[in-house]
Amino acid sequence: MSAPAPSPLAIVDAEPLPRQDEVLSDAALAFVAELHRRFTPRRDELLARRAQRRAEIARTSTLDFLPETAAIRADGSWKVAPAPAALNDRRVEITGPTDRKMTINALNSGAKVWLADFEDASAPTWENVVLGQLNLIDAYTRNIDFTDPGSGKSYALRPNEELATVVMRPRGWHLNERHLVDADGTQVPGAFVDFGLYFFHNAQRLLDLGKGPYFYLPKTESHLEARLWNDVFVFAQDYVGIPQGTVRATVLIETITAAYEMEEILYELRDHASGLNAGRWDYLFSIVKNFRDGGAKFVLPDRNAVTMTAPFMRAYTELLVRTCHKRGAHAIGGMAAFIPSRRDAEVNKVAFEKVRADKDREAGDGFDGSWVAHPDLVPICTESFDKVLGDKPNQKDRLREDVHVEAADLIAIDSLDARPTYAGLVNAVQVGIRYIEAWLRGLGAVAIFNLMEDAATAEISRSQIWQWINAGVEFDNGEKVTPELARKVAAEELENIREEIGDEAFYAGHWQQAHDLLLQVSLDEDYADFLTLPAYQQLKG
Repeated sequence: MSAPAPSPLAIVDAEPLPRQDEVLSDAALAFVAELHRRFTPRRDELLARRAQRRAEIARTSTLDFLPETAAIRADGSWKVAPAPAALNDRRVEITGPTDRKMTINALNSGAKVWLADFEDASAPTWENVVLGQLNLIDAYTRNIDFTDPGSGKSYALRPNEELATVVMRPRGWHLNERHLVDADGTQVPGAFVDFGLYFFHNAQRLLDLGKGPYFYLPKTESHLEARLWNDVFVFAQDYVGIPQGTVRATVLIETITAAYEMEEILYELRDHASGLNAGRWDYLFSIVKNFRDGGAKFVLPDRNAVTMTAPFMRAYTELLVRTCHKRGAHAIGGMAAFIPSRRDAEVNKVAFEKVRADKDREAGDGFDGSWVAHPDLVPICTESFDKVLGDKPNQKDRLREDVHVEAADLIAIDSLDARPTYAGLVNAVQVGIRYIEAWLRGLGAVAIFNLMEDAATAEISRSQIWQWINAGVEFDNGEKVTPELARKVAAEELENIREEIGDEAFYAGHWQQAHDLLLQVSLDEDYADFLTLPAYQQLKG
């Protein structure tokens, strides 16, 4: 009998994990290796193209709809593929990482969809990457349970028909997986690791359950990047022998450049597309990143002052709904990040009213569903959409032909009256340090000040600090935002945290490291494209 073929990829600098061979089988790694061989060169070209486009924006300080794709936008005849039954009703979606407890709670939450997140809500330790995949396999085979070691509480799945449909989010194009390399020592893109392992193990299994391999695609910046994903899907379906069109993808419109290519993105993915989603913090981060040298008119106020009712955010969401419904796709709204307090009923009351108002607005605007971060918010979101949808699974028949958005409307940042404040600077530093510290401990979804924060929060926080300093922003009291002021606020916050949690917990954590990393990406003259790139170099595991 011949020996099995050696794995085409090598696992490097990683401690063995329990049951990892079930995920990292030779057959699964051969599939990931083939994705890497065929498609990583195109991924690399597209990342280079991002840099070229960013340079063009720096030169012109503007964006427009693409003239070369005008015919696609003008052609009213094409639609995306019809939604499969399991994805037709998406009125409430819960998001979160794929640890064992979250996997059970999210599937049991009563939400229609769970965004199983290997991206912004998950710090990419090797343990999170591999065991997250194992948890999903165990969920689909009903071999999953969990007992909380602290409380002793046990968690188990409800019957299959009561479980949320999973839409899995792999990492963005820019992130590599350092623990998986090819024969040349080149790291495999994290997107291919996450997508490949999940698809290989679960595509047929999900079909057998009456569902399918469904994905959220993050950080997409152009229709050419959507085209690459579509080619990946076509290849993957042939490779495992399932029908073309089985995959469904929802694209997060969370970059400013993608907002100008929504129709083209749907067109490229039309045989596999199921919708677009409006992602608030990453969208604002993308505006800062792309227009960071565009002068005062592109300076954002405090992040909490930029609500979805801001004129340029309204333009973005209204255009998204109109685009989706014109093409038969779902329009999915943004995140309700509030985490209910077990101790303060008044905090909950005020927050629940804000969540309800936000979800009522989205349902009234024509969205087909929306996101929440906590199971307690599922009923609120459901109620908002029930009032509008009734027994209908969605409102894709509401075409929103009243919406007319010009190119300039999407970047009319100066239409906001709000200005940056000292309190906003303090909040950006507070949240940035607290989030990064947890991320360095392997946690990607973190409750901070009663909000569930993920990497997008840290990105907008450090981007605002960077932008305000480089734009020479002055607060109402005449104080100018400088590197020295940022360092002063950060030092004060570090001391406040030490007093709050005590010396033992402080020195056992990564607080100084998080403080230093936040200042690095906030004060460096060269703006880091993604905070997670330098942070990944410091992530243990």
